[in-house]
Amino acid sequence: MINPDLYWSLPLTICVYFIMRKICSHYKKAIFNPLLFSLITIIPILLIFDIPYERYFRGSMPIHELLQIGVVALSFPLYKQLPDIIKRWKILISICCIASTIAMISGVAIAMIMGADKTIAASILPKSVTTPIALVVTREVGGIEAIAAVCVLFVGIMGAIFGHGLLNLFHIKSKSARGMAMGAVSHVIGTARCNDVDQEEGAFSSLALILCGVFTALSAPTIFNLIMKWWNL
Repeated sequence: MINPDLYWSLPLTICVYFIMRKICSHYKKAIFNPLLFSLITIIPILLIFDIPYERYFRGSMPIHELLQIGVVALSFPLYKQLPDIIKRWKILISICCIASTIAMISGVAIAMIMGADKTIAASILPKSVTTPIALVVTREVGGIEAIAAVCVLFVGIMGAIFGHGLLNLFHIKSKSARGMAMGAVSHVIGTARCNDVDQEEGAFSSLALILCGVFTALSAPTIFNLIMKWWNL
């Protein structure tokens, strides 16, 4: 039986996103992010009509199911840069491993310093990887999936908005370096922003997204346990 929420939630999400994308495309500032403005539009609608998030999510499930396919689609620009990537594969893998480790340690450490408990820290741990991987990691380390999803979304939007500005501030001009930085920190959302700016930058961002996701999935439980052991928890 088809979920009745599908008839309003799915069209609402698609229409709002494409309207916001059309509006934001007229402005060249990173702050005009279609995902951010879609959230700003949809959340008040749910609050005004007193619609529980669970109903909205169930109705939008087809989009959620397509998320993993969308991540795979980002590998197309990566294929076009394959010869250059093969030449530098050692340094690229090293960069992603270091970036992922720092992202996990810094997030958990800040949470613990601010008084978070182990469950909240576990939820923040995979904040810099794409949602499907983050949710799996969160379950493995005993975190709360809803909090992890919010953290992933927040980090991605912040990276897409402020990432290029910070790279410009530090005079980082290399397209490969800019792409790697964005993909390692702000996953799919940052990668989508990179693809809007430059295809080469988007390709390296896709590479970082993939490598950081794999490394985080494999190492997150061990790193989290080491952090908790050092914190005597």
